[in-house]
Amino acid sequence: MRRASVATLVAKIRNKEKLALKRMLNFNVPPVKNSTGEPVWKVLIYDRFGQDIISPLLSVKELRDMGITLHLLLHSDRDAIPDVPAVYFVMPTEENIDRMCQDLRNQLYESYYLNFISAISRSKLEDIANAAIGANAVTQVAKVFDQYLNFITLEDDMFVLCNQNKELVSYRAINRPDITDTEMETIMDTIVDSLFCFFVTLGAIPIIRCSRGTAAEMVAVKLDKKLRENLRDARNSLFTGDTLGAGQFSFQRPLLVLVDRNIDLATPLHHTWTYQALVHDVLDFHLNRVNLEESTGTESSPAGARPKKKNKKSYDLTMSDKFWQKHKGSPFPEVAESVQQELESYRAQEDEVKRLKSIMGIEGEDEGAISMLSDNTAKLTSAVSSLPELLEKKRLIDLHTNVATAVLEHIKSRKLDVYFEYEEKIMSKSTLDKSLLDMISDPDAGTPEDKMRLFLIYYISSAQAPSEIDLEQYKKALTDAGCNLAPLSYIKQWKAFTKMASAPTSYGNTTPKPLGLLSRVMNTGSQFVMEGVKNLVLKQQNLPVTRILDNLMELKSNPETDDYRYFDPKMLRGKFFIVVLLFEVLLVSVLN
Repeated sequence: MRRASVATLVAKIRNKEKLALKRMLNFNVPPVKNSTGEPVWKVLIYDRFGQDIISPLLSVKELRDMGITLHLLLHSDRDAIPDVPAVYFVMPTEENIDRMCQDLRNQLYESYYLNFISAISRSKLEDIANAAIGANAVTQVAKVFDQYLNFITLEDDMFVLCNQNKELVSYRAINRPDITDTEMETIMDTIVDSLFCFFVTLGAIPIIRCSRGTAAEMVAVKLDKKLRENLRDARNSLFTGDTLGAGQFSFQRPLLVLVDRNIDLATPLHHTWTYQALVHDVLDFHLNRVNLEESTGTESSPAGARPKKKNKKSYDLTMSDKFWQKHKGSPFPEVAESVQQELESYRAQEDEVKRLKSIMGIEGEDEGAISMLSDNTAKLTSAVSSLPELLEKKRLIDLHTNVATAVLEHIKSRKLDVYFEYEEKIMSKSTLDKSLLDMISDPDAGTPEDKMRLFLIYYISSAQAPSEIDLEQYKKALTDAGCNLAPLSYIKQWKAFTKMASAPTSYGNTTPKPLGLLSRVMNTGSQFVMEGVKNLVLKQQNLPVTRILDNLMELKSNPETDDYRYFDPKMLRGKFFIVVLLFEVLLVSVLN
C-alpha cells in the first residue's frame, strides 16, 4: 500500500515535484531560467518529513545555487540570524506549530516563509496568527502556503508515500487483529492525503480502480470523495489554472490501481537476483542512499586496545548515475562484469593520457603547462580536457565496485543464488532438485530469516497446505535453525481465512535458466571473485499485479479484475442527478 503506480503521466512527477520545491525555495515565485543575478541568501528550516522529500531530489550544490546557506532541522538548537529570511518546510503537526510560534517569539529571522507539506487546518493557522500578533511579528510572516508535497519521489516512475513512521501505515499495521476503527481511519486518511498531494502535484485527475472488500477500497472511496469535493469548489480548486496548464484539456488521464497486498504475499518475500533489488534487500538502502561499513582488513588491534571502529560510507544512487540507471535491473553477474569492463576502459584512457604526456616530455609537470602547448599537441589537449569526465567515471566505478562487493559478500555467505533459484521453482511449480527440509536444515545456507522466507513462499504457493505431521517437521527444523515462528502462525491464519488453499496465486513458468557455476565471470585480475556463484538468467515474470494492471489498462474481461470498482471523480454525481430530475419533469409534462 505504500507504493503506488500510475500510467505514463507519472514519468513527469519527479520533475514536477522538483520544480515545486525550487519554486518554494524561491519564495513561491517560479525561478527565472538562465538568471545571472545573485540569489537571495536564505535559511531552510525543515522537519524530518521535509528532509526526506528534499534529499532525493535536490543536492547540497543545488540548494546552494538556490541561495540556501544553511539547512537546519526545525527541532534542533538554532541560533538567531536576524538579517536573513527563513523558508520553512514542515508537516502541520501540533509539535511543529508550537516550535514555529516559539521561533516567532524569539525573533530568530528577518522574515518567515511558512510552507506546509500538507494542508494546514484553520485552527492551527489561527495559532500561528496569535503567536505572530503576540510577538509583534505580523509583518515578518511574509507568506503561508500549502505545498501538497506529502510524498517522496525516488525515480521518474516510482514514489513512496512516506519514510518517517512508515510502520504506522504498513501492511502489519493495517492487518493487526486488534486494530480499532479509529486507528484504521487514521491510516486510511494518511494514505489518502499523500495520494491526493501526488495528483495535485501531477496536475491530473485519475480514474481509480480497486479491489472490493479490502483496505484498497476504503482508500479509493476516500480519495474519490476528496477529489470530488475539491473539484466542486471551482474558485479554490487545486486542479485548475497553473497547476494543470495544457493538461486540463488533454484526453490523457492516469489510471490509479489500488491493490491489496494480500493478492500476492510471496513476491515481497522472494529473494531477488537483480542489482537494485539485491541492494534494497541485503544492504542499508533508503531514499536512494546506501550506507556501507568499510572493511578494516586483516590488521589486528594491539593486545588490550579497543577494536577499531568500522568506517561507514554513504553513496547516492541517483538519476544522474548512468551506470546505475543502465544496470539496476540487470542480473547481478552481468553487473559485476560491467563494472570490470568500465574499470578496464578507464585504465586504458588513463594510460593513454600518461603515454601522451611522456611523449611530449612534460611528465610530472603541472596541468598549466599542458594548456600552453601548441596546435600539434591537440590530441593531448583533447585527452586532458576529458579528465573531469574521467574522474567522474572513476568515482562511479569505485562506488559500484564497493556496493557490488558488499552485495557479493551477502550472496556468497548466505547462498542467495541458491535461494533465488529454489524459490523460483516453487513459485512456478517446477520439480525441486533438493528437499525443502534439507534446505532449511543446511547450516551453511542462509540466515534464519532467509529460511523462514523460503518456507513462507512454499506455504503460500502450495495448492494444498502440508499435513500436520509434515508441518511439525518443518516447524522443528525452522526452530532448530533459530527462526521465529510468529510469521508462520500469521500466514496459516491468513491462508485459512482467504481460502487460498483452493486457489493459489499463479506466477506462470518463470524458472531461471542456470548457465553453470561462475568460476569467473570476468577477465583475470577481476576484483570480484565469483567462484561458486550460479550464473542465472532471468526470465520474463508474469506477477499478479502485472496481470491486473494489464487487464485494467486494456479493458480486458478477466475473473481477476471483473469485479474491480470504478471511480471517476470528474463525473460529478450532482449533475447526473439534475439531468435525471429534469428528464422526469419533462416526461411528466408530456404525459399530462
